Amino acid sequence: MLSILSLNGILALSGVVVNDSLLLVSRYNALRKAGQRVHDAVIESCTSRLRAVLLTSITTFVGLYPILGETSMQAQFLIPAAASLGYGILFATAITLLLIPALLVIYDDVAQWVKQMKDAVSVKKVAEQ
Repeated sequence: MLSILSLNGILALSGVVVNDSLLLVSRYNALRKAGQRVHDAVIESCTSRLRAVLLTSITTFVGLYPILGETSMQAQFLIPAAASLGYGILFATAITLLLIPALLVIYDDVAQWVKQMKDAVSVKKVAEQ
């Protein structure tokens, strides 16, 4: 069931996910500016930021876990937010560590393809003149 409190948990989750993704992409951009190839930069950024992403996610889930098993009436209001944040962070960690690197490689491939297409069009225009 989706309630206002579970939506608050999802909102908090989005902040953690964005932070983890920014850590990864920031490191990737720094390595690319330093001249590393795309695949090497993706691997290096993932391995160097793995500890930070995992520690953020694990400590958040472990901190919320006691609330999930609480049976008191006062805790019943917090359980939807804790559940959406706790289990969402576990899913989002996998997404951050698997999907973001894949999307970075795909983005670079698409950018190179677009550049090649623009170059081909400009060469064709010059040849027609």
